[in-house]
Amino acid sequence: MTSTTFDTNLTTGGTPGPHLTAQHLINGQWLGEAGTRRMNPARPDELAALSPSGSAQDVDAAITAAAAAQPAWAALPAPARGAILIAAGNLLLDRQAAIAEDLVREEGKTLAEAKGEVKRASDVLRFFGSLGWAATGEVLPSGLPDTTITTRREALGVVGLITPWNFPIAIPAWKTAPALISGNTVVIKPAELTPLSATHLARALQDAGLPAGVFNVVHGKGRIVGDALARDTRIAGLSFTGSTKVGLGLQEILNARRARVQLEMGGKNGVLVLDDADARKAAQVVAAGAFGLTGQACTATSRVYVTPAIRPAFLEALVAEAATYNPGDGLGGVDSGEARMGAVVSRQQFEQDQAAVRTAVERGATLLHGEYDGDPTGPLFLAPAILTDLPFDDAAVMEEIFGPVVAVLEVADYEAGLAAINDSRYGLTAGICTDSLALATDFAARAQAGVVKVNRPTAGLDLNVPFGGVKDSSTNTFREQGRSALDFFTWGKTVYTGV
Repeated sequence: MTSTTFDTNLTTGGTPGPHLTAQHLINGQWLGEAGTRRMNPARPDELAALSPSGSAQDVDAAITAAAAAQPAWAALPAPARGAILIAAGNLLLDRQAAIAEDLVREEGKTLAEAKGEVKRASDVLRFFGSLGWAATGEVLPSGLPDTTITTRREALGVVGLITPWNFPIAIPAWKTAPALISGNTVVIKPAELTPLSATHLARALQDAGLPAGVFNVVHGKGRIVGDALARDTRIAGLSFTGSTKVGLGLQEILNARRARVQLEMGGKNGVLVLDDADARKAAQVVAAGAFGLTGQACTATSRVYVTPAIRPAFLEALVAEAATYNPGDGLGGVDSGEARMGAVVSRQQFEQDQAAVRTAVERGATLLHGEYDGDPTGPLFLAPAILTDLPFDDAAVMEEIFGPVVAVLEVADYEAGLAAINDSRYGLTAGICTDSLALATDFAARAQAGVVKVNRPTAGLDLNVPFGGVKDSSTNTFREQGRSALDFFTWGKTVYTGV
């Protein structure tokens, strides 16, 4: 399929229009018979997308194309590479409305969230495109006479990218852009649940003039496509976002052959609310982090520690905030009203979210807001859940749920709260709500997390700043986003020049 038409009229009932079909992109050609059906999580009877299920042979063909295209792509001046990324970013913005509607249908988030994500992908491409004009090396003094020392950055070669469903165009963009501007060629495996969003990114890059073979897409199952990517010795580096279990398995494969690997994995992000905070504002911060994006973000707030004096007012305010996050169809409809929170992405995730709440209640937790017995056959709408009266080591407090569920626990004071925040296998983001500059500063220094937020939601990050975690949230080596993202996709070389 080579059409770049962005028709948004859906055909329901099982027969898709051309725009609903995703295919592999290998060496500039759209290939593969689309047989995997993706249904709209907000409208279970509506087909959202069709995509092919790739094989190891498809991965081999994509890597072969990328390897053949890489020398010429790396030889192209960086400003010329950047111009293509900027043009692709502009195309995404021109097509924002149609891309966002497709994203809502296949992922479930609200239209406002989807439009924001497409804008983010556009901004990322344009940001890294502008770095084509930036210096990438240094001139350093030498202790030897008549000698100049310079440094330069070289592309790794062919890189593999494995991306998740929760930000199906933004995450592929923020991995792809630094890879391409650095002179690498790419083979990407998008999430099976969201094939259209990656297709839109690929089309924008292709329409912007990216040469054939520089960016390749292979759809399919992780255990087939992802495994083949990781094991192919021509893949010089692999950047992965997904579960900790899968990420650590990929790391073992890449480490065995000393290939570079970048992992962004799970999170169980905590917020500490102190007595000197404003209860209503703290509740707004927590709710935005916990329930925005349907809680389906690795940076989402999922546990809150509150000191005694503010606890009653905070819980009252948080319940009131939760009531405003009404779930519904992101594209609207007769029964949905103005949804502030979209659908859960899949039936499996929906049942996992409900089970987490239900079993916590069975263990003695108090459910202040939410549900755990939603319709097993209807739209995947789930009200935000607030759990309290839990022990600190309860599964709902310690294990990632990846849904609109937050546990609220009481701590005696700041030190107890900080200790509880750090008592986790994860370390992606952490937050504190306080009016004390001294405690905020101390928290920033001592919180064991890659990103710290003071009086701000744990979710969300500017595109020009480094992103990554510690512990089981990350490899804690190379960061994503910002100029630091270039470090993973390049290696350094020192050059001595004598007169």
